[in-house]
Amino acid sequence: MNKISLIIQREYFTRVRKKMFLITTLVVPIVMIAFYVLILFLSKSDSSEKQRIAIIDDANLFNGKITSSNKNLTFQFIHNETEQSFLKKFNAAGFQSFLFIPHSIDATTNKNFVLHSEKAVNLSIMDDIESLINDAIRSRVLIANGINPVEFEKNSTNAQLDNVIDTEKGAQKSFTEIAYLISFVCGFLIYIMMMSYGTQVMRGVSEEKTNRIAEVIVSSVKPFELMVGKIIGIGAVGITQFLIWIVLLFLLQAAIPMIYPDVTNQINNAALDNKEGVMALNSILQGVSALPMLKIVSFFLFYFVGGYLLYASIFAAIGSVVSEDHQEAQQLVMPVLMPIIVGFVIMSKAVDNPNSTEAVIGSIFPFTSPIVMMGRITADVPLWQTILSMSLLMATIIIFTWFTAKVYRTGILMYGKKVSWKEILKWAFKKN
Repeated sequence: MNKISLIIQREYFTRVRKKMFLITTLVVPIVMIAFYVLILFLSKSDSSEKQRIAIIDDANLFNGKITSSNKNLTFQFIHNETEQSFLKKFNAAGFQSFLFIPHSIDATTNKNFVLHSEKAVNLSIMDDIESLINDAIRSRVLIANGINPVEFEKNSTNAQLDNVIDTEKGAQKSFTEIAYLISFVCGFLIYIMMMSYGTQVMRGVSEEKTNRIAEVIVSSVKPFELMVGKIIGIGAVGITQFLIWIVLLFLLQAAIPMIYPDVTNQINNAALDNKEGVMALNSILQGVSALPMLKIVSFFLFYFVGGYLLYASIFAAIGSVVSEDHQEAQQLVMPVLMPIIVGFVIMSKAVDNPNSTEAVIGSIFPFTSPIVMMGRITADVPLWQTILSMSLLMATIIIFTWFTAKVYRTGILMYGKKVSWKEILKWAFKKN
C-alpha cells in the first residue's frame, strides 16, 4: 500500500507542477468569464444601425401612424408616389429602404408586401417590420368583425400549465425545464471527464512504456500497484483541476463588478426594464431549490468516480500494449469509446423520458450507467434500480481492474509486437 501511495504522489505532483497544467487550469475559467463579460457587454451595447424607412401605404393599412419598439427604426409615409416611381428616389432621399403596401392585401399569405433596399436588410429589422404588418392586419380584421383591438389585447392571455406532483409529503410543483437542464449538464460533464481523463491515463502509460521508464519502475513495484497508482494519481489531478475551476469561476464572477463597475448597474437596470426576465430568473431559482441537490451531488460524485475507475483501468491496459503506433491505439480505443458514446445518446433521451426501457437498462448496465443515470437523477428512480446500478458498477470495477491488471502486467514489458483484441483477452483470462 505504501508503494501505491508513492506512485499516486509521483503521478499527481509530476502533473500538477507542469506549466501546461497551470496554464490550462488558470486560462479556462478566465476565458469563460471573459466570454461572459463580452456577451453581457454586447447584449447591452447598441450596435444596430439607424434605419430610415419610407412607407407607401396604398391600402392605408397603418392609417398614417406607425409605432415601433425598435428605437433604431424611423418610419415616414410617402404620398403621391408609386412603387416604381419611388424606387429610384428613396436612396437619394436619405432612406435605407422603403416598404410598399399595395391596395389589395392578401391577409392569408402576406405575399403582397415588398421591402425595397440597396443591400440586404438585417433579419431583426425584417422581423420587426413583419410584426408591425401582422399587428396592423389583425387590428383591421378585428375591427371588420366589430371587435375593439385595444379591448381584445387587454383581455388576451397566454395560458400557463403547471405540473404538480402529488407525493406523500404533499403537492410539489415540477420544474421540468430546470430538471432537464441539470440532468443533461451532469451527464455531459461525466461524459467529457471519462473521455478526457481516460485518454490521459492511456497516454501516460504509453509514454512511460515508450521511454522505457516503466521497466525501471516495475523492477521495484508490482505492475498492479503501478497501474492502480497511476489511475488514482491522474484521477486526483482531474478532480483538483475541476475544483480549482469552480473556485476560480466564483472568485472571478465576484470580482467582475470591481473590474467592470457598470456591470452591476446594467444588470439592475435590465432587471427593472425586463419584468419577464425577472420572473424567469425567479422561476429558475425556485426550480433549482426544489430539486434534491444533495442527492444530485452525491450521485454525480459516485458515478463520476465509478465511471472514471472503470474506464481508466481499460485505457491503462490499452496504453500498456501500444507503443508509438497511434493508429494501433485508435483501433484498440474505438470499441471502448462506443459504450461511452451510446451512453451519451441514451442519456440525451433519458432526460426527457427517464422511465423508458432504454433509460432503465442504460442506467443499470455498468458501462453506460455513469452517464445514463445522470439523465434520470432528477426523476423518482426506484430504489431497487439505484442499488442494482451501483452494485453492478462497483462489481464491474473490481472485476475489470483485476483482469486489466493482468493485461497491464504482460503488455507493459512487451515491445515491437502489434497486439489484437483476441490476444489481449487471452492475457486477461490467462492463469497466473
